[in-house]
Amino acid sequence: MTASHPDDAFGRWRNALLDALASPGDVMAWQDRRYQFAYQVGQLLVGSPGPGIAPVSDHVVYGVYVTGGGLLYVGQTSDARRRLRDLPVGESHHLATTVPPETWERVLVVQWPVLLTRIPAQQAQQAQQLGPAACGLGIEYLLQITYRPVMTARRRSTAGGWSARHIETSRSRGAAARAQLSALFRAVQAEWDKLARAPVPEHGQAALYTDAGRTVFPSSL
Repeated sequence: MTASHPDDAFGRWRNALLDALASPGDVMAWQDRRYQFAYQVGQLLVGSPGPGIAPVSDHVVYGVYVTGGGLLYVGQTSDARRRLRDLPVGESHHLATTVPPETWERVLVVQWPVLLTRIPAQQAQQAQQLGPAACGLGIEYLLQITYRPVMTARRRSTAGGWSARHIETSRSRGAAARAQLSALFRAVQAEWDKLARAPVPEHGQAALYTDAGRTVFPSSL
């Protein structure tokens, strides 16, 4: 029987890893290389590249794309400095253990509190009354139902498989907050689309910056 494409790709991946881990020294070299790469990606996601561009902290929404597979994941956090640095390492985030950061085409980060000054004052006040935690969850929810990231379409089942997530019927805190975030979400979506469509920079650059976010290109490192 001919192996399917996923099975064949899995076999090549496993054999390549076995080659890379052929001795204790090889294991340590592999660990060094992977952590160095993850560290570089994390620094680009949160660090300041120079004057006029502040480091990323506090509340953000973010998304991870791969070429071919498209948008894999949408997330939000109130502690961007810690969460985004951990994202490519995978110590507290499942994504990197399933889809290695070496394969990521781009990671978007939108600092949505910056955008409150770009929407009507009444709607900005409504968002502020919700509080940053509810706003972050609401924006994350709206991004998920708008862009349908691949890896949030299902959840693990107790039987070792997967079941569909019916996000449209969610009663989560984010779903409840969405009605008060229409103007803010439009501003976030405009920033998100701009970052998602930005071409890969030339001359070896691995990130592009705006006043409300950034796109990091791990594939360029």
